[in-house]
Amino acid sequence: MTSNVTDFSKLDSLLEQERVFLLKGDIAGLATLLGAKEQLVELLLSNATAHHDQIRPLEGKLRRNQLLLDGALDGIRAVAARLAALRQVRTALDTYDAQGRKQRVAISTSPKVEKRA
Repeated sequence: MTSNVTDFSKLDSLLEQERVFLLKGDIAGLATLLGAKEQLVELLLSNATAHHDQIRPLEGKLRRNQLLLDGALDGIRAVAARLAALRQVRTALDTYDAQGRKQRVAISTSPKVEKRA
């Protein structure tokens, strides 16, 4: 029974540390917690019915961290989409003709510098 209490305490501390990393945007720090978190969650959920009262407070922390993680992932996706759009602007320009059809005009990216004496 003592090891279960210790495991719950470890997971609780780990979830708090995960929250700190999420709020800081420390992706590398999150990665260091993943293996331990997975092991503890699997161990504790293997006998969830016997420890329902101890698991309930952890469920709230897990949900809270999942929401933070979802927000971080949404932010990363938005940045990736914006960077992709910026890359596209460097290579082509999208326009529309009189009939509303999209046309792409390629932009030359090779530098054209003329030297004069």
